[in-house]
Amino acid sequence: MASTDTTPKDAKDAGDLAGLEAGLDALETVQTTRKPFRQTLTQKILPPVVAVALVLTVWQSLITFKVVDDPTKLPAPADVWQVVEKAWLQGELLGYIWTSVSRGLFGFCLALVIATPLGLLLARVKLIRAAIGPILSGLQSLPSVAWVPPAVIWLGLNNQMMYAVILLGAVPSIANGLLSGVDQVPPLFQRAGRTLGATGLKGTWHITLPAALPGYVAGLKQGWAFSWRSLMAAEIIASFPDLGVGLGQLLENGRNASDMAMVFEAILLILTVGIAVDLLIFSPLERRVLRTRGLLVKS
Repeated sequence: MASTDTTPKDAKDAGDLAGLEAGLDALETVQTTRKPFRQTLTQKILPPVVAVALVLTVWQSLITFKVVDDPTKLPAPADVWQVVEKAWLQGELLGYIWTSVSRGLFGFCLALVIATPLGLLLARVKLIRAAIGPILSGLQSLPSVAWVPPAVIWLGLNNQMMYAVILLGAVPSIANGLLSGVDQVPPLFQRAGRTLGATGLKGTWHITLPAALPGYVAGLKQGWAFSWRSLMAAEIIASFPDLGVGLGQLLENGRNASDMAMVFEAILLILTVGIAVDLLIFSPLERRVLRTRGLLVKS
């Protein structure tokens, strides 16, 4: 007579179910323990410090060993630092930075307000997406510097021209990032939302946007990069005393004066601001979004 005892199979199924539940619990659990400072030092702080030290060493070596012995082409790091220190002591350094950063952040916020509803509209209306989608992709590949001459002709040498160039550079990137994120939302989420009554704007706010957040944040990060690059192009080309001296204008002033130390000062400040905004705003935001979705393990 065949045995009907299924205890081993039931036990195995129960064990598999328990393992699955434990895995899901681990996925949903937010790690709140802080890393030891030593681990943070070795993993987060030392690598960029060593990289910067290596670059400075190579730079100084080119001067010391006379690989490049013309200071009008490559100044020494100490010469660049003297220019930066002089601008700081004269109270001009923060003015250069603030002029550009305030323009860049304001233009980026304008781009965010325009690009977000545009990306959602393209995601929901196929006809509009078919008509405008290729244009946005083309605009994203167009160098921002190409918009400076027509913007100057249309709007003149003013801040409105700067913001127009920023918008034309950043809006396509943010909209395409959001569109890509919406395309990756599982259809099951949308159907579940409609079943629960989340339709129209309510479904967009509670279902589509949260699910598309990783792609949206990536688009924001790229949009800021395009905003900053567009602004620097506008400040370099469209210089005017009434606009004040931003970092792009500082770079152009160094070129006009054949002062390579000032040119390198402007380049380093532009690079520093771009890195600082990414490290202080977008990288933490991106890590938080990925971690809450179980896509990033906190080591």
